[in-house]
Amino acid sequence: MVAGSKIVPVILAGGSGTRLWPISRDSLPKQFLPLSTSGATLYQDTLQRVAPGDMFASPIIVTNEEFRFFAQRQAREIGIEPTVLLEPVRRDSAPALLAATLLAQQLHGEEATLLVLAADHVIGDTASFREACGKALAAAGLGHIVTFGITPTEPRTSYGYIRRGSALNGGSAARVEAFAEKPNAAMARDYVEAGYLWNSGNFLFPAHVMLEEAEGFEPEIVEAVRGAVASARSDLGFCRLGAEFRTAPSLSIDYAVLERTSRAAVVEGSFPWSDVGSWNAMREIAESDEAGNVTRGPVRVIDAANSYIHSEGPLVAAIGVEGLSVVATGDAVLVMPSERSEEVKHLVASLKAERRNEANEHPRCYRPWGSYETINLGGRFRVKKIIVDPGERLSLQRHHHRSEHWIVVHGTAEVTVGEEVFMVQENESTYIPLGAVHRLTNPGRIPLELIEVQVGSYLGEDDIVRLDDVYNRVESAPAVALP
Repeated sequence: MVAGSKIVPVILAGGSGTRLWPISRDSLPKQFLPLSTSGATLYQDTLQRVAPGDMFASPIIVTNEEFRFFAQRQAREIGIEPTVLLEPVRRDSAPALLAATLLAQQLHGEEATLLVLAADHVIGDTASFREACGKALAAAGLGHIVTFGITPTEPRTSYGYIRRGSALNGGSAARVEAFAEKPNAAMARDYVEAGYLWNSGNFLFPAHVMLEEAEGFEPEIVEAVRGAVASARSDLGFCRLGAEFRTAPSLSIDYAVLERTSRAAVVEGSFPWSDVGSWNAMREIAESDEAGNVTRGPVRVIDAANSYIHSEGPLVAAIGVEGLSVVATGDAVLVMPSERSEEVKHLVASLKAERRNEANEHPRCYRPWGSYETINLGGRFRVKKIIVDPGERLSLQRHHHRSEHWIVVHGTAEVTVGEEVFMVQENESTYIPLGAVHRLTNPGRIPLELIEVQVGSYLGEDDIVRLDDVYNRVESAPAVALP
């Protein structure tokens, strides 16, 4: 690292996170949800932890097409302008991280040092975290890839572990003697007694060291990623990786490099840390009442203990329960013993196998222009609430199978139907005939809210042909796409 240069944070924000279902789903995963005690999203908390300043440069965010506007807008909400790098397909963490490494070298020089963080972890002490980063930086300067190990508070079977070797840099870091996979309960106790650390999955390294190691172990990944970065292009403020990225083998950075390199080191972090990997973990990071309960949203409890109860809509009332996790949204309710929260991923897998919409889609679906949610659905009709953010607009589009009625309930809508453009105010409505070319725009400074009533023989979200779109979502042929 060049003297005086700053650490480049790289935040991996493309995961789909189903372990916190039904709140976290493929269409809106946990990193973009306000699940921490700060009231911000987990992603925003991560950004603020490494905000540009004396220690850190502007961050690089790695995500995908689905989440690009979440990543950009949530960063801007807290005054941070990141470089958002888009993967054309998901290829696990090794290709994503190596692409960010090459981009960091382009932006900050060959000697750049990177700090790679998951977007959805909770760290309870930012000062201690930054102190650990300083120790890791010193070890990285000796040519090491430095991971952050967490001092265990108890044996856990849900985390991987790290066995430390000989001391480095005066004892502030140590060589990694071995990485251990998630153990059973007995092995977890042995690991803690032997002084193992939890593997946080976050690490710091000189860019050239990571690339040298990756080229030695996985040259095919590096070749594909180099081509993808070389052919990357700018689009609406995002950096889109080239098609070569698709040819990269899918592999995690742990298997590709960290568990194979002789240059791995570890710095112990004494700060509170959680990967928020289960509903039980959500209860642990929150403040509980005298009976050990954590409640969020419209919840009432009587004679309950050691339970986590979370509602995103309906009132949830619990009497005489203990050790339960109860999570409710507008379209799903999860009830389970808290100790079995690791099994949620198996439940979601079964729902996906049954093609249940609740497995993937939120009741409220977010789009670059705002959001919508279905209020009622019948055989030949569908009722939605649509919110369009100030200054935003939907694509110019038409439908083959449905007509639409729009009723404005808040704000002002600019409506295009065919060649006609007109305004629709609160408590006014308009009609979009089947097949008509149309567009909806919010020209105002407050959110536009309207009720849309669809009527037709087919009401699927893929009955859209985009003709023009400010978000570059127009296909060369009639698209199977979302609004």
